[in-house]
Amino acid sequence: MRSALWLLALFGIAVAVALVAGNNQAVVTLFWPPHRVDISFNLLVLLLAGLWTLLYLALRAVSAVFSLPAEARRWRAQQKERAMYAAFMDALSHLMAGRFIRAAKLAQNALTQEKSLSQLAKTSRDVGSYSAGRATQLRLLAHLLAAESAQALQNKALRDEHLQQALETSTHRSAQETREGVQLRAAGWATDDRDPTAALALLNELPQGTARRTLALRIKLRATQQARQTPQALETARLLAKHRAFSPAAAQSLVRGLALELLRGAHDPAQLQAAWLSLDANERAMPELVIHAVSRLMALHGDADLARAWLLQVWEPVMQPRSEIGDNLRIKLIQVLEAGLASIDAAWLARIETAQQQRPRDANMQYLAGMACLKRQLWGKAQQLLSQAVPALQDAGLHRNAWRALALLAEQRGDEVAATQAYKRAAEV
Repeated sequence: MRSALWLLALFGIAVAVALVAGNNQAVVTLFWPPHRVDISFNLLVLLLAGLWTLLYLALRAVSAVFSLPAEARRWRAQQKERAMYAAFMDALSHLMAGRFIRAAKLAQNALTQEKSLSQLAKTSRDVGSYSAGRATQLRLLAHLLAAESAQALQNKALRDEHLQQALETSTHRSAQETREGVQLRAAGWATDDRDPTAALALLNELPQGTARRTLALRIKLRATQQARQTPQALETARLLAKHRAFSPAAAQSLVRGLALELLRGAHDPAQLQAAWLSLDANERAMPELVIHAVSRLMALHGDADLARAWLLQVWEPVMQPRSEIGDNLRIKLIQVLEAGLASIDAAWLARIETAQQQRPRDANMQYLAGMACLKRQLWGKAQQLLSQAVPALQDAGLHRNAWRALALLAEQRGDEVAATQAYKRAAEV
């Protein structure tokens, strides 16, 4: 369609020229003493148009001749730029393929080509579209490739040399993201070298937005764990879980492990209570954390009432008949409650009795109810519950304590034979 329209336009122009020039009888007289030249106006127009075209072509030819040196310089710069990018791409390919020595050599070649091209760009303004920002970005990436290769070869001196050169490269707006990437990789290398101080220092130099990226948070998590900065590691793990950097199960396991480490780091009840309050609501609702915190508080001779108050929020889920809590965790809970039975109140006794009735075949709960009855001097009920529990107890500590309790009950009845036999069985466990 476009070709047809152009053809119609050309026909129209031809018709218009024929109508104007065909009936034009004008004559132009040129006086050049002693000569006189008479020509038609149409011929004059044609001559002027030809002269203008010839002059234009001559000027273009002269311009092309004088621009040959600049074109030659531009061509050489283009070849250098192509060689530079080819070396860079080959270095990246070799690095991904695990050929680190070749990758390092090609990255150095790319740096040499870039340096030569930069010098050529400074001396000549007609090199082409070579951008200073792109040059800085490629220089940073080439240094990064060389440093990555050196890191893989465990050549730390060469790695640090390229890393320092990359970080000392003048910052350009278009290369800012690349510079941040170099800093992140340097922080990752520091964690690989078990140097968390250097890793955290590099991370602190990053802008706030970059420091909150998932990659930066992963590196920070490793660095804080290596530096034994458990509160900071826990906060970082929470951010990673919020960003969905891990699966829900893995995130929960990581947060739980760091919270357990935080609780284990407390050396007195005040520190433990502060650590407990630093956890968020979801973490304080985890049975593993609650039971461990209560156990730690009792081991530090803390307030038993406070321990039972912490334990109350997970008591019902743990004691449900179909609870998925493991036996080891439930045994630990029983041991914690057993340590504070001397100060237990009637409400807790009722809870223990209710839990034992809900789990009538659970030897561990029978043991706990029997020990609670023993502390309350309910000898008959304690004898009944402990006698039912002792054959099925799997934990050695509970088994031993149950036989000792039965020995005490036998001594209370005055049955020396039964007491001796119970002590003997406790010693055999």
